[in-house]
Amino acid sequence: MAAAKLTKLEFQIMDALWNRGEASIREIQEAFPEKKRPGYTTVQKTIYRMEEKKIVRRVRKVGNFHIFAATTTRDAAQRRLVDELLAFFGGKSRPVVAHLIGAGKLTLEDVEFAEKTLKEMRNGGDPK
Repeated sequence: MAAAKLTKLEFQIMDALWNRGEASIREIQEAFPEKKRPGYTTVQKTIYRMEEKKIVRRVRKVGNFHIFAATTTRDAAQRRLVDELLAFFGGKSRPVVAHLIGAGKLTLEDVEFAEKTLKEMRNGGDPK
């Protein structure tokens, strides 16, 4: 299943689920920093929309509340986001790399990782 497009709030909710494995709406809401915490009903409504989009699923009911789990991996969601970003640049990565270098966010370690990954791909290996 291809990763669904996630909003910023959905990504934050998914982050809580990826970190915890499973969580109730209250637990997800409380995972947000206190100063930027959305209201319970905002999280609830978003979770229900995510369930309709099949991004999360109910795994069980405990008392009066449901426990939810992610149906997609963090890796799949991040890949989708990176693909969308590259699409803005016509699929070309150089403008993104140039920005990362200019902003000081691309380290020598990142470049070495990229070289290693490219060599593995060239030799028919798994790029991970």
